Amino acid sequence: MESLVIPTQEVHIDIDDSTSISKERNTDLVHAKPIVLMSILSGLHAGYFRISLSLCSQALLWKIMIAPDSMSMSHLHSNLPSMAFHLLWYLALATQLLLCLLYALKCFFFFDMVKEEFSHYIGVNYLYAPSISWLILLQSAPMMEPQSILYQTLFSVFALPVLTLDTKLYGQWFTTEKRFLSMMANPASQVSVIANLVAARGAAEMGWRECALCLFSLGMVHYLVIFVTLYQRLPGGNNFPTKLRPVFFLFFAAPAMGSFAWNSICGSFDPLAKMLFFLSIFIFMSLVCRPNLFKKSMKRFNVAWWAYSFPITFLALNSVQYALEVKEQVAAGLMLISSSISVLIFLGLMILTAANSNRLLRRDPVLGSVTSPKVKSRQRS
Repeated sequence: MESLVIPTQEVHIDIDDSTSISKERNTDLVHAKPIVLMSILSGLHAGYFRISLSLCSQALLWKIMIAPDSMSMSHLHSNLPSMAFHLLWYLALATQLLLCLLYALKCFFFFDMVKEEFSHYIGVNYLYAPSISWLILLQSAPMMEPQSILYQTLFSVFALPVLTLDTKLYGQWFTTEKRFLSMMANPASQVSVIANLVAARGAAEMGWRECALCLFSLGMVHYLVIFVTLYQRLPGGNNFPTKLRPVFFLFFAAPAMGSFAWNSICGSFDPLAKMLFFLSIFIFMSLVCRPNLFKKSMKRFNVAWWAYSFPITFLALNSVQYALEVKEQVAAGLMLISSSISVLIFLGLMILTAANSNRLLRRDPVLGSVTSPKVKSRQRS
């Protein structure tokens, strides 16, 4: 009997899982957004306010240059400088608001990292940077007068964190045994000095002369102490990382801002303002003549490069005021050179930042790999 062979047929069942794939993609996007945000917040620190500080100081420079009594752009019969100033000011405002929002979120989600930054011998100095940016942005505002109630209220709000940090930072140098200035001093310590001088200039613009003198004296006395301490090459300066060497430009930013503030307090570019101005020029030339000092820090893009911009802008602001007072060809040439360098460096940093945006919010070594003198002394013992 022959066996029966039953032919078999393969049955293919196709299941349409497009909906499940789309759901997986949507859930991946939902989970990806918080991960990206947390990565940005974890990499953010107060040093990023160098960007907004440079934008705000550049806006103040343009405001002074397009003023009717200025020697730089007052002769131009074009609206282009005024439009550039307004565009720059609103860009600075948007950048400052964005950075403040991100840093506020970091305080909420990563409070331990903020606390570590507050205790760090370099990071604590840049906690002044948000207040400095707000104060300069207020002084360059195109729509508010210094005598208005809103202006004075905002000034008080922005200056309060400066005085609070002064009490913490300067107080520990006097009272805390393990955080003496000789151990903790570094070039970034001059940011606190600049904060007091910027606040002094704002108080002088409002007519608060006594408040301006108080803030000016507080800033300049500590600048002299910090400058002498760093000049002696004590242990604090030896613990400054190579990548942060652009911060050395703060050495001439402080006297330049001091001269600018004293000019507003006295109402004229008197001999004291000129002395501080000449000191800032001398220190600037001393740093420019030593390019090898910054060679290692320029190998890879870092947000610390923005420390080149606002000190030179402070020097340019001072040169504009000096040219208005002296009214000589040398002063006018100095104003033109310093203002041109300031604008070119600012534009160059904006282009480099946009080109290296993928490296912008990576973890910075300022709080991670940099060991404070206090920790190093413990390790040695």
